Amino acid sequence: MTENTDAVIRAAGCVLWRPSPDGGDLRICLVHRPKYDDWSHPKGKLKPDEDALAGALREVEEETGHRCAPGPRLPTTHYFVNGRAKRVSYWAAEALDGHFTPNREVDRILWLDPADARDRLTQPRDRELIDEFLAILRHA
Repeated sequence: MTENTDAVIRAAGCVLWRPSPDGGDLRICLVHRPKYDDWSHPKGKLKPDEDALAGALREVEEETGHRCAPGPRLPTTHYFVNGRAKRVSYWAAEALDGHFTPNREVDRILWLDPADARDRLTQPRDRELIDEFLAILRHA
């Protein structure tokens, strides 16, 4: 079976992080989407002809209220949603200023240490992004 690339849903997001306020492990931001009752990294569909990184930064700000500084590229995830292929491009990004306001798409965010973030994530593919991010930090 061949894949119709026109049917691929393009999306982008970030593993959003910030230093811990107590000087310990960094904190990773997860978003709760009430429509799916799941925890994930901030991400969303790209607009037509939108650059993936620009879309990732836009989605982070829309979902979390935080602007961010993009860092290293992380693995792209591929999966199916309602029979359509979805490709999500990811970056690590450090949170800058901002304030979260609950909305219909995201009703809660949590800032968790990496181990707790891994445990809270709904999808295994999202846990792998944290592992990759931490591996990049170890080798930096």
